[in-house]
Amino acid sequence: MKKYISVGAILLLVFAFSFQTSAQFIPAKFGKGLNIEGVDSTFQLKIGFRFQNLIVADWSLAGEAQGFEASNDLTALVRRSRLKFDGWAYSPRLKYKLELSLSNRDNGGGGNKDEFGNAANIILDAHITYNFWKGFAVRFGQGKLAGNRERVISSGNLQFVDRSRLNSRFTIDRDVFVQLSNKHKIGENFILKESVSASTGEGKNHLTGINGGIGYTYRLEALPFGSFKSKGDYVGSSVKREETPKLAIGLTYDNNNNAGRERGQKGSFIYNAEGNITGKDLNTIFADLMFKYLGLSIMFEYADKVAENGPLVYDEDDTIIGEYYTGSAYNIAAGYMFDNNMELAIRYTDVSADSATDEKHYTVGFNKFFVGHKLKLQTDYTFIDRAESQNTGMWRTQMDIHF
Repeated sequence: MKKYISVGAILLLVFAFSFQTSAQFIPAKFGKGLNIEGVDSTFQLKIGFRFQNLIVADWSLAGEAQGFEASNDLTALVRRSRLKFDGWAYSPRLKYKLELSLSNRDNGGGGNKDEFGNAANIILDAHITYNFWKGFAVRFGQGKLAGNRERVISSGNLQFVDRSRLNSRFTIDRDVFVQLSNKHKIGENFILKESVSASTGEGKNHLTGINGGIGYTYRLEALPFGSFKSKGDYVGSSVKREETPKLAIGLTYDNNNNAGRERGQKGSFIYNAEGNITGKDLNTIFADLMFKYLGLSIMFEYADKVAENGPLVYDEDDTIIGEYYTGSAYNIAAGYMFDNNMELAIRYTDVSADSATDEKHYTVGFNKFFVGHKLKLQTDYTFIDRAESQNTGMWRTQMDIHF
């Protein structure tokens, strides 16, 4: 961890000295990052840094057959630590983004695995977007696919300490892709957004090539009452209060051909007897909405994941070599922001898995926003009702700071 922090500090110093004579520093408010712009106006760079410190306490209670035995656990960690670089090059129509994860909890998924070159998943986003004509843009690189709304919302802009169980079980997450998108108006206020992506289908930072098929992601969004303040359709909580009702409705379909991992872009890789990554088609549907008015915010999501001919993957000799996580879930969250920038929020998540334990999560949260999502304190409690298994209580408290 110290090594990553040192690298980050060195990078910032290098940028400072490199741009001293060829660029000008533009002062910004707290949370807006360090803005650098070329004196000849040929580029713009914003450097940001943020981290989240988290405390988690878990309690579990066994059933009557196990004598009502209780257990508990307490953890404290740096949940996320990020360096972010974004801006434009040559023209404001050509934008870029690079985001790096520095904490051990944040860059997992690599480790001693050949699929990731036996290295951590430090690179989260690395993509370029070119707005080539009117509302049309093409994006290429690694980043979040246009999946469920809660996943696309930045982890720094969440209403609760972390995302719901729906997201952790069904998200299509990040991948390497090329995407074509369009945004246009119908009439004065009605906004439509469409996008289509072709991706490797196997998630971020993998080095094994495209194993058997391409992933295709299609998303359609409608904003019938116009744009939200500060892109609030992808920001949790009503940190920017809407004077008039705002609504965003989204629908996503993802077809992952020959998905080589048990959760599509995440999970364990599936290998056959010859040592090759294998799989079958995995299809996911998401439907979601975001509503905001004054201090009220409501978000709803639905997910459904289906594998071709069932979740089990067989080798040629009918040996089971993998199992996809499939099923459905829905998630609804609501919060009210008071005038003192304190928020009370509730969330209910219902997960129905095809071959795993069904779960119901009941969450209540309390947030204090000092500078919006850039400086905030969050705490929440979740009761987890697991069918035919141990029920669990989980309390979390997290501090966020974004420079």
